[in-house]
Amino acid sequence: MTDTHDTRREMPLGLAKRGYTGVIQHLSAKDAGSALSDIELESRLIELGFVEGARVEVLHEGLVGRDPIAVRVDNITIAVRRREAMAIIVA
Repeated sequence: MTDTHDTRREMPLGLAKRGYTGVIQHLSAKDAGSALSDIELESRLIELGFVEGARVEVLHEGLVGRDPIAVRVDNITIAVRRREAMAIIVA
């Protein structure tokens, strides 16, 4: 089975628009701009299921500033702020 995501450019999930689908490549909290420390943000995202290889889909965007976003991660739906989603690198 060929993975069609190999040729896609990596980008932060926080930049994705409604309808985007991809696979989590890695977490990178360094430049996310969150109020949380890098380690705390990465730990929380992992606890929510944002792990390498998980399939993601942006289901909904908030009305004000398109924030927060509702994201399906494998089989669960999670609301996350765009600034925290900047730490989730997808392709």
